[in-house]
Amino acid sequence: MPKLPVPPPLKRPGKPGEGSNGAAAAGNGHPAVEVAKKTGGDVAGWVDERTGATGFLTGMLFRKVPKGTNWFYTLGSATLFAFAVQAITGVFLAMYYTPSPTEAYESVNHLTHDVFMGEFVRGMHKWGATVMIILIFLHMGRTFFFGAYKYPRELNWVIGVVLLILTLVMGLTGYLLPFDQRSFWATVVANNITATGPVVGPYLADFLRSGSEFGGETIQRFYAIHMLLVPGLIIALIGAHLYLVVKLGTTAPPWMKVDKPKPAQKRTEVG
Repeated sequence: MPKLPVPPPLKRPGKPGEGSNGAAAAGNGHPAVEVAKKTGGDVAGWVDERTGATGFLTGMLFRKVPKGTNWFYTLGSATLFAFAVQAITGVFLAMYYTPSPTEAYESVNHLTHDVFMGEFVRGMHKWGATVMIILIFLHMGRTFFFGAYKYPRELNWVIGVVLLILTLVMGLTGYLLPFDQRSFWATVVANNITATGPVVGPYLADFLRSGSEFGGETIQRFYAIHMLLVPGLIIALIGAHLYLVVKLGTTAPPWMKVDKPKPAQKRTEVG
């Protein structure tokens, strides 16, 4: 009869924190732990080799910050966090929302009163939009009064202005989506104001209305702009904005004195 393989005898597991040598090693030395560490390092190295993300992350997280930096410098990060909250809550709202003039109001009503935590998520999205607009205005104000728009950061200032305009467009297009009486007539007034703009005003108003008057396609046009067009542009411009911040650095507060290099002294030869 051939000998069947017999499993090794069972061993009593060691105490927590003990390695294979019986010493307290906090998990070090265990084969599973070593494999997990090696696998994690290999995966991170594989991703970094193909993306080169280490350089950007190193410059982003370990860049030099001038003296005098205070809480005013966190307004940009706060605005970015508010946009992330808007994106996450917007995805959940889109799961229940129907962009139709006959079903939009009912879908919002169902989301608010029947869906679990629907009112909470909708409230975060609604008030988060106001918070984001306030934060981006404060961030732009800090940039202006601290002189961070000057050379060599003019392009970053232009990108920030475009982001401000896109944020306002997000607020305008999202305001119509509940499609109640208040949102409908407020959007009509805003669109009529847009039509009074010089040269491109009437064409822009027709584009937003999807025609000469408000109709069934207007809400679908606003929904597409609010969910697809503007967020995509904002994400792309935020990436460019952060890249320039890392590349050009942060401006010191205007009340901080900058040490100017001393002029070179003229050397006299004694001969």
